[in-house]
Amino acid sequence: MLNEINFDKLKEECGVVGVYHGNRSEEVAKSLYYGLYALQHRGQESAGIATNDGLHTQFHKEMGLVPEVFNEAVFKRLKGHIGIGHVRYSTTGDSNVVNAQPLVVRYRGGNIALAHNGNLINAAKLRDRLEESGVVFQTTIDTEVIVNLIARFSSDGIVNAIERTMELIKGAYALVVMTEDYLIGVRDPFGLRPLCLGKLENGYVLASESCALDVIGAEFVRDVEPGEIIAISKEGLETRQVQVKNRRASCIFEYIYFARPDSIIDGTSVYEARKNAGRILAKEHPVDADLVIAVPDTSIPAAIGYAEASGIPFGEGLIKNRYVGRTFIQPEQKLRETAVRLKLNSLRYNVSGKRIVMIDDSIVRGTTSKQIVNSLRTAGAKEVHLRISSPPVAYSCHFGIDTPNRTQLIGAVNTVEQIRKTIGADSLGYISTEGLIESVGKPAEHHCLACFSGDYPMEVPTVGNKKVFERL
Repeated sequence: MLNEINFDKLKEECGVVGVYHGNRSEEVAKSLYYGLYALQHRGQESAGIATNDGLHTQFHKEMGLVPEVFNEAVFKRLKGHIGIGHVRYSTTGDSNVVNAQPLVVRYRGGNIALAHNGNLINAAKLRDRLEESGVVFQTTIDTEVIVNLIARFSSDGIVNAIERTMELIKGAYALVVMTEDYLIGVRDPFGLRPLCLGKLENGYVLASESCALDVIGAEFVRDVEPGEIIAISKEGLETRQVQVKNRRASCIFEYIYFARPDSIIDGTSVYEARKNAGRILAKEHPVDADLVIAVPDTSIPAAIGYAEASGIPFGEGLIKNRYVGRTFIQPEQKLRETAVRLKLNSLRYNVSGKRIVMIDDSIVRGTTSKQIVNSLRTAGAKEVHLRISSPPVAYSCHFGIDTPNRTQLIGAVNTVEQIRKTIGADSLGYISTEGLIESVGKPAEHHCLACFSGDYPMEVPTVGNKKVFERL
């Protein structure tokens, strides 16, 4: 099983980046490379880059991490003043190189390259219609549905074609699109997936997160608005607000876990949001203890916030092996336990004889949490109190996050006390939904909280009375 050592976390979606330089620069491909490197946390299965010099499109994509996929020989081929890149974790379609992005297709107006973060809930229906009209698909991903629709409407011009496509597709999407003349960014009408705009001295950058802009050396301009198209060409930057919903529904898990802490999403610092969550968690679930520790790395800001608010010292209790990378582990339980020990090991010197508060960002199945608690006890911890900086995950996501079947979500089928007993902690406390919203600093109606409440921002596919994840 791929990346089995992370099996008790929600899987990342994907990361996209686009670069437009005002001249034909060989540096575009390397800028994309650095941007993808910064977004590697959003997908570790495959990586790809496509560039265009105004006449020709070149691309390279393979399975693997960004530094495994690209080298100097590849960069020499990827020339052009426009380029887009993608790192992938599959939420629809098989995990193989055929489904790697960007997708590049030839149509009557030239070439279109497209990279997509998110998931369409009506992709299967649209795919059926396209196949009935004679379209032949090469992949099993919903991204190919989008690029085929854009190509079909292209006689109206690329921006109009994208607008017409947005009228048909439903779900979550942040897109970067490249033609011979344009770099285009698109964000879905609810703003479920993030996308931001940066400025270079002689061009622009689009990226899933602002941390990629920092690495490339672009100045952050703003977030792309929900339902907005940003088209960049030699004429400059053109924006078009094509769809406006009554509410935003940005994914709250970007702040909890997915985004890098040094990113700013929709005006909010991810680091500060996580630290605020820790402070609120300390007020909602205080405990008498000697040391606050984090499950590294995403929980560290929340643990610091908890320590500050509670007055309990913060320290290291778990050491992360940063050289594990992608690991293929067989699903036998014994090997899963070995995989967790390979990734995280208790720091006996710090935890022995102490009452520990362990901060984590989420519990999905509960298996990893149980093993970490056991590891701390084996290292001599007197007590282990688990605090979670998100509410119980109880519903599956339909919008680009690979959540397990609802029956596999420990928060869907157990009470907090039952979860505590299963994990073996001395106490367990989740932040409240109200506390989580307060930590981000935006109204509840600005976020998608469906994984906690089951209240989806749009109709999702159903079978009988059960909501399901419609896969291709």
